[in-house]
Amino acid sequence: MNITINGELKTIETNPSLTTLDMVISQLGHHPQSIVVELNGIIVNRKKWLEHEVEDGDKVEIVTIVGGG
Repeated sequence: MNITINGELKTIETNPSLTTLDMVISQLGHHPQSIVVELNGIIVNRKKWLEHEVEDGDKVEIVTIVGGG
């Protein structure tokens, strides 16, 4: 599947029947508690990642939350 992640076209391995946002985030190796994810221009609550299907051509933006002092 080809999707755009943070403006860069990527090819990822997917399940032929269903690919959820949770699966994509996991495959990319991100820690779920430290990121905010936008799918096709809409911010998706982490609790809803299993409900959102990612399809070929979708755009995903991932923002990492960084703490500091």
